[in-house]
Amino acid sequence: MAADLAAAGHLVYILDLRGYGQPSRPEAMAHPAIDAAPLIRTNDAVADIAAAVDAIAEWSGDTQVSIVGWATGGHWAAAFAAEHPQTVERLVLYNTLYGGSNEHKSPGHGSPLEDPLKPGQFNISLFGAYRFNTRASLFTAWDNSIPAPDKTTWRDPRVADAYADAALASDETSVTREPPSFRSPSGAMADSFELAIGGRQWAAAALTMPVMVVRSGRDFWSRTQDARDIVAEAPRAELVRIPEATHFVHLDRADAGRDVFLEAILRFLMPTVQQVGE
Repeated sequence: MAADLAAAGHLVYILDLRGYGQPSRPEAMAHPAIDAAPLIRTNDAVADIAAAVDAIAEWSGDTQVSIVGWATGGHWAAAFAAEHPQTVERLVLYNTLYGGSNEHKSPGHGSPLEDPLKPGQFNISLFGAYRFNTRASLFTAWDNSIPAPDKTTWRDPRVADAYADAALASDETSVTREPPSFRSPSGAMADSFELAIGGRQWAAAALTMPVMVVRSGRDFWSRTQDARDIVAEAPRAELVRIPEATHFVHLDRADAGRDVFLEAILRFLMPTVQQVGE
């Protein structure tokens, strides 16, 4: 996706927050995660995005960037944009939770994310400060959302392999466990649980820049009401629905919704010469 945006003339930066991808893991992630507060919450993410945007502004001389955020990345991007609207020219949020409802069958009430002894609270005893992710764990929800027995008809197996390989390679300790697994902070899950039960950590009304909300019809993460609420509350928002696309539309095949997705983003960003990707 970054290559497609760059080919269209955009200068692209891909941001990994602390604890993800190539940046160093917080020191706490070198220790057992049991019963420890989840690492990297929304405020931490906003601080990291702010640091990246400041650096890009210094390198480029531009005072604004456009941001594309996927899922929890979209939640964090919107939280940053709501706090720093003057630095964001355009904002794309796709398959992003917003607290549009207090019910969610996946990360909401009654899910493993909720403490069974403390309803309404994140299950710290299960998830701790960080969690381990295997190759197989990356595909469970994706496979379930593809309406075809042969998943290769929907996504290129080379893309799926590259996706999993990059995730595991991002953590140098992944090979020390069997099966190999990469560490990721649990703050994203804690944030998502709060959103899934109706909590909000930013206000769409503060998004004064043009906003495009993209929602896949087969998304298991965001809800229809999340997208509707963002569009209803943000002053300059538009909604793009891709009925048969999955949560992973940017990684699926062209005819599985990716072409529609990319065309919509390129149209929306056309006036933009700077791009921050998440």
